[in-house]
Amino acid sequence: MRRAPDFDVRRLESWLGGNLRGFSGPLEASQFSGGQSNPTYLLTTPSARYVLRRKPSGKLLPSAHAIDREYRLIRALNGSAVPVAHAHCYCDDVSVIGAEFYVMSYVEGRVLWDPSLPGMTPNERRLVFDEMNRVMAALHTIDIDALGLRDFGRTGSYFERQVSRWTKQYRASETRHIASIERLIEWLPHHLPGAERTSLVHGDFRLDNMIFAPDEPRVVAVLDWELSTLGDPLADFAYLCLAWHLPAAGSRGLADLTDAGKASLGIPHEAEFVSAYCRRTGIEEIGTREWNFYLAYNFFRVAAIRQGIMKRALDGNASGDQAFEHGRLAAAMGDLGWGCAERAMAA
Repeated sequence: MRRAPDFDVRRLESWLGGNLRGFSGPLEASQFSGGQSNPTYLLTTPSARYVLRRKPSGKLLPSAHAIDREYRLIRALNGSAVPVAHAHCYCDDVSVIGAEFYVMSYVEGRVLWDPSLPGMTPNERRLVFDEMNRVMAALHTIDIDALGLRDFGRTGSYFERQVSRWTKQYRASETRHIASIERLIEWLPHHLPGAERTSLVHGDFRLDNMIFAPDEPRVVAVLDWELSTLGDPLADFAYLCLAWHLPAAGSRGLADLTDAGKASLGIPHEAEFVSAYCRRTGIEEIGTREWNFYLAYNFFRVAAIRQGIMKRALDGNASGDQAFEHGRLAAAMGDLGWGCAERAMAA
């Protein structure tokens, strides 16, 4: 499901002819209908296919939609233990298509949207979940110095800075009062973890941001690096684990399944998934209180992102077709986050 692009394809074709090695037109372009942040397009020529990502149009929140950082990181990760699409070229001349953009290779494979993985056997599901776990562990143990990424983000006080950042982002896009989010804004700064780790973090690592090989449970590309930085890997990993706490309706989560139901499907229990990650990364087992802080923080962060989507929808410059639907989930994310905060306090 795609739609016509909102830029001059011939002008883009001319620019690519002078900046993309091996490019040869004529060029056809269409926009992917998914995604709520940076608009993404399929570019097709008689001999090759590419993918273009650009900043959305209109007024944007400060530091959001960092296309240049995304491009730099994908270039650095090419050939590493973390699979990515090959990044070809970046353009900061907004006169070409109306915004900054970059072009990467098109990667063949499967995007799996539902973590219950309908249609798969229990063993196939088990292998998919283990592969997600493996790739995330590879990301968090990669040598940032060897990749020249030591300056890709600040080190130290990660959660303090992130809570402050997402609070500001939420306030900048706030459209109504949400009580649970207000409680999280007050609670999070006073319950930060005592110890932090530093690694490369993705920021939006989830099932549908990976492309799996067409015929095996192997990740061939991790997508959507817009929120990547240097940070605490457990914050990144806990975001992936939100799936165990989200409902199926509206969020494609696993919370509606009992432990027995997940086991019968070949889906690991959350604690089993966390233990496998800790073994792979050498991190000690995580306590209940600490783990629920990570979950609460991530639900708050997701709520702020959802609120940003709602604000862009109201302003008329949302990237996806279901922006209002996604934006309305901000309150639900806040409620789930506050539930995690209450469990952390109880522990």
